[in-house]
Amino acid sequence: MAIADARTGSGDPPKVSLLYNPALRSYVYQIVTIVVIAWVIWYAWHNASQNLARANMTAGFGFLNSRAGFDVAQSLIAYSSDSTYFRALQVGLINTLVVSAAGIVTATIVGLLVGIGRLSQNWLIARLCTVYVEIFRNIPPLLVIFFWYLGVLALLPSIRTIFQHLEENPDAVFFISNRGIYMPAPVFGEGFGYVLTAFAIGIVAAIAFAIWANARQRATGKRPPVLMVSLGLIVLMPVVVFLFAGMPLSLDYAIPGSFNMRGGMSIGPEFLALFLALSLYTASFIAEIVRAGIRGVAKGQTEASYALGLRPGQTTRLVVLPQALRIIIPPLTSQYLNLIKNSSLAVAVGYADLVAVGGTILNQAGKAIEIIAIWMLVYVSISLVTSLFMNWFNAKMALVER
Repeated sequence: MAIADARTGSGDPPKVSLLYNPALRSYVYQIVTIVVIAWVIWYAWHNASQNLARANMTAGFGFLNSRAGFDVAQSLIAYSSDSTYFRALQVGLINTLVVSAAGIVTATIVGLLVGIGRLSQNWLIARLCTVYVEIFRNIPPLLVIFFWYLGVLALLPSIRTIFQHLEENPDAVFFISNRGIYMPAPVFGEGFGYVLTAFAIGIVAAIAFAIWANARQRATGKRPPVLMVSLGLIVLMPVVVFLFAGMPLSLDYAIPGSFNMRGGMSIGPEFLALFLALSLYTASFIAEIVRAGIRGVAKGQTEASYALGLRPGQTTRLVVLPQALRIIIPPLTSQYLNLIKNSSLAVAVGYADLVAVGGTILNQAGKAIEIIAIWMLVYVSISLVTSLFMNWFNAKMALVER
């Protein structure tokens, strides 16, 4: 027999008011949120359209096909002042990706070494790493950029000094001045594609061998020589192909010009200042993330590895760091995103990144809304791609219960 409800006196469940229905309220909140967001977007667009109409201006992205009319100091693709605005934005985007990728790699390596160094038993190494972290973490990144650009790179020898050095040492091929670093540029000849193909095959083969070696180690406890085999596949095999292809590579050396070096390959001080600043600044935060991740691994893991006869270096590389990655990767993603977004500070030293090139186009074409929309879309896209990759990597590194 059903127990009667205390208030109704019947066995039927009490009726719930629609106002207090959780399912209904969730739908109402979502609908209201969508309506509010749509209204804000419509109001912003309507307001912008009216302001453009008052100023006799039109909106649209047709201006991207217009002639740029300005030069870009550093370009990895073909570009001239006769190129279009769209081509200029492509140059800026590539420059942003290059400095961001180089900064992420360097910051990861430096941060990993400093983070491990902070836990070193050597008093001097631990204190030096602590000083490094505390200094860079407490300085704004813009000041770090100015430090490298005005306090270090601007004090390097002038180009006139380089010319004098070449008169005394005509065989020199590498130069550092306040205008950048000059080095020989590779000139690829016919048949170099075979070398690149061998390099790509070597990378794939090395990855496949590492996967097989890990499976074999789990099954037998014996680990094949992964490092030596990988070096042979990635380095030795392309070198052999390079020799058999007739060494299809020559060098273009930098030589003195009228006012600067010409020929060869150069890295400008703007790129160097931004790259060093972003790398070392972000590395200080990554070092703390690495230190926290290592601290999060149970001490018994280290003691067990020592009991098995592993040396401290092997323990850190094979036992501690693989387990610490599950703690390190999520906050590490945030630091990568911060580095990518901080690359927009390049405008302070004149590096032609996406923001600097877009700012020049904005001043010439007067298309503020369109340029800002491009900036937002590009940075959101880069951040989402980076987050997706890091989330995938985090899922691969997560501990799997057996």
